[in-house]
Amino acid sequence: MAKRLKEKTAKRKSEADTRPFAIAKYVRISPSKVGVVLDLIRGKEYNDALAILENMPKAGSDIVKKVLNSAAANAEHNKELSKIDLYVAEAFAGPGPTLKRIMPRAKGSADRILKRTSHVTVILDSKTE
Repeated sequence: MAKRLKEKTAKRKSEADTRPFAIAKYVRISPSKVGVVLDLIRGKEYNDALAILENMPKAGSDIVKKVLNSAAANAEHNKELSKIDLYVAEAFAGPGPTLKRIMPRAKGSADRILKRTSHVTVILDSKTE
């Protein structure tokens, strides 16, 4: 039997991270490909990160740009922060479920193809805090 549910809930809410964030789940791109793009924008200001993503020819840049804009919109709407004061505090991509496919090979054998997915997370923070 669970005990002290109200106290545990209050403690969990008080210790929760209040920074604005956005998550894109089940994106059909490998986490390592997205990680290269995320490494370039981590720690940058919002406008600088957006400029980097718009001029980058990588496949993951469009996905990361969409998540970054969503996190900034969450900051403006929910936390009432200005986009000018925001910077990318954390950015990471974790693995999602992997789609397993088969490629026929010689003499009746088969190779497995792993089509990887990822969950992209961008957490913003305000410089003025």
